[in-house]
Order: sequence, then structure tokens, then C-alpha cells
Amino acid sequence: MLQRTEGIVLRTVPFGEADLIVTYLTESHGIIKTFAKSPRKTKSRFGSSLEPLTHSRIAFWGREDAAMPRLTQSDIVHSFSSLRDCLKCFLPASEMVELTLSFAAERDANSNLYALLMNTLLALEADCRAPLLPVYYKVQLLSIAGYLPGLAGCGRCGQRGDEFYLSHGTVLCRECSRGSESSFRISPGMMRLHGNLVQWSLSKLNRIKPPESLVAELSGLLDEHVKYITERTLKSGAYKKYRRQVIGDRQE
Repeated sequence: MLQRTEGIVLRTVPFGEADLIVTYLTESHGIIKTFAKSPRKTKSRFGSSLEPLTHSRIAFWGREDAAMPRLTQSDIVHSFSSLRDCLKCFLPASEMVELTLSFAAERDANSNLYALLMNTLLALEADCRAPLLPVYYKVQLLSIAGYLPGLAGCGRCGQRGDEFYLSHGTVLCRECSRGSESSFRISPGMMRLHGNLVQWSLSKLNRIKPPESLVAELSGLLDEHVKYITERTLKSGAYKKYRRQVIGDRQE
């Protein structure tokens, strides 16, 4: 059965001497893994369309329930080459990809997630220095996946609280938190920033310029929350360290 759709390349894994396993996020099929025959050969018909982050029109052949259908066609819609060519742009993009792979299920179509990744990559391409974009993506992805941390009030009674508990995934007030060990004390400013990022669209991000310390506070909490849920540290988590040390050193 031949199927056609559009997708964003999330990952490619070499298979044998010349083949690739290509993982896409698609709007109509969710995450799918496809088998690409001989794309690593010089005269491959796929060209550069299998590069990570590339948005392509694809066709694949296989039974509807096939675990890995064969990729038969891939035509570039948007290459996002500038994100791959620049380290400070590629690192946040790679973090978004890894988060997507961690929380999105295979063959579970989600148009909201597809639109989120596509629009955030376009915004990142326009300005990869925007500090809120990676944090915005995390907040929105966790919301779509059903793992958004609760910061608006106590997760049990709804009362105000300023202590976040990783084991509960939410803020707890003093009364409800008895016997539990706090993970983070959070500031009112960080709560407001989190609430704004939950509700706002990408187009509104350029309206605010929160202090770097506030962005770092929220990003740190989200990273620990993701680590607790997935029970592992994301490989792309080192991107912040690179950005501070490598990119920062080059700019000085």
C-alpha cells in the first residue's frame, strides 16, 4: 500500500553499508520510521532530503501496520539548512527533536504537535538567538503530551504554593506537602512566565523580554521535570553548557 504525506526528519540511523532508517514526524501518521534503500550512495535519488530537520513530501510503501515501510520518494519542501549549518541554531533545534522523540508515540497522529515543531523551527530559523523559543517549545510539548508541570496552584487543593515537587509534578501548599521533600522553590515571576508560555502563541513571544535568570529558572525546572518523567538525561541537555561556554567564548 502506497501512502503519501509530509514530514520533518527527526533522526537518521545508518543500516548496513548504504541504507538508512529515517524517522519522521508527520501530521497524518505521527512519528513513523521508514527504510530508505541506498540513500548514502553518490547517485541516490533522495539527494539531501533525508538530512535532519528537513521538511519533505514523502511516499512510503508497506502494509498499513508495517513497522518500517520502505521510503520510495522524498521531495524537499523546506530544508532548514541554516539551522544545521550554525551551531548555536542547531543545538536548540536538536533539543526540540529529542524532546519530540521522547514524548510522541509512534503512529499517533497529532496535528498540534506537528504544527508546534514546524512553527517553532521556522521561528528559530528567523532568530535562533531568541532565548524563549526552546523554553516555549518545552512548555507547549509537555502540555500536548499531558505532562505539563502544575505551577498555578497546589495540585491537591488549589491553594497558593511556592514549592515544586518532582514526585508529584506540581506545586503543593504547606498543608498538602507534609511528609514530602521539596524539589524547587519557585518565584512568582517564574510562575507568571510559565503561565504566559502556556497560553501565548509564538507570535507573542517577541512582546516580552524576561530576565535571563527567570528564563534559566524555568528552563532548569522543566529539564528536571523531563528527566524525572523519562528517567534519563537527554543527550541534548548539554546544549546549554555548549551555548554558554563554546558560543559565549566565540562572541567575546
